Amino acid sequence: MVSCLPARRNLAAEVSGVAAIGLLSALTIVGRMSDPAHHKWLALDIVVGVVACGLMLGLRRHPIPTAIALAVLAAVSPAATPPSTAATLTVALRFPLRTAAPVALFQATAHLVQGLLWPIGNLPFLWFAVLDFAVHAALLGWGQWVQARQQLLSSLRERAQRAEAEQGRRVAEARTLERTQMAREMHDVLAHRLSLLATYAGALEYRPDSSPEKLAKAAGVIRTGVHQALDELREVISVLRDTEIDDLPGGRPQPTFGDLRALVEESREAGTAISYDDRVADATSLPPATGRTAYRIVQEGLTNARKHAAGHPVTLTVAGRPGDGLRIELTNPASNGTPLTPGSGTGLVGLTERVQLAGGTLDHGRVPGGGFRLEASLPWPP
Repeated sequence: MVSCLPARRNLAAEVSGVAAIGLLSALTIVGRMSDPAHHKWLALDIVVGVVACGLMLGLRRHPIPTAIALAVLAAVSPAATPPSTAATLTVALRFPLRTAAPVALFQATAHLVQGLLWPIGNLPFLWFAVLDFAVHAALLGWGQWVQARQQLLSSLRERAQRAEAEQGRRVAEARTLERTQMAREMHDVLAHRLSLLATYAGALEYRPDSSPEKLAKAAGVIRTGVHQALDELREVISVLRDTEIDDLPGGRPQPTFGDLRALVEESREAGTAISYDDRVADATSLPPATGRTAYRIVQEGLTNARKHAAGHPVTLTVAGRPGDGLRIELTNPASNGTPLTPGSGTGLVGLTERVQLAGGTLDHGRVPGGGFRLEASLPWPP
């Protein structure tokens, strides 16, 4: 029922338009009857007017043939002039200029014939021809202008819809990027902190005969680590774009290259034997973003070493200078035992994305003879 409403409305509008044109044709016939010389042509005018109004019903489906037929009728009798004029405007509204112009020219020519057959009072034929072509040119221009305006509005509407869709896509991509950044940051920060806690908790579990002082120290480290993990979790959730912000909430700065040594010492206190070789020249000129990425690389490497090769020594080499780039290499022996903490396998994936965003490269895998190697190269402009 609802789908039929537009069709009924279109039909009602079409019938109303035909009725209005028919009224104009009737007025034209009545006006011609004021001249007694036209009385004998009354029947012809009525027939032409009725036929012309009937043809108007097919104007929407077959505009060009209908317009030509109405032009022929208009050449025979002025009663067809209103329907013929409406046909000219319809064609101009619906077709391009190369199609509408010949139809308008044919209509104007047909009315010239009408002017020869049925001259209007004291109006010279030359002025009739001027008015005839001026009217049809105006109808053609009006129709083309309306058509161009509709096309422009349609184009602007399409652009707006495309821009809205593009904006929606960008928002979705931005949200996905923010979630990825937050997940990567949570992994980098919390995995390291929780692996340290697991190391101390393992010491408490497997060495219950330790002295009360050592047990108290390990418990204190666990308690402090839990508080730090909670603080870092809050910071990560509140900061989604760490590349745009230099300091985290609460006044604590983001980790930099200068914090590497503290990171190494923290891992040593947790029981990991680390051989740290620092060959970096002029570390103060290292860009902050590069230093932060380097910190995350070492952090992830040490975390994985504690997970998968607990108790084995780690070799860390960091070298570089302005213009040559920064190179980081971390190796540790392989372990066939059960990992200290389960891993999701996404840490190195996120780390690779981070390094690529920084313009560097990351390589990792097993080395001949056993063991695991993590190697990264970061740009360092001169």
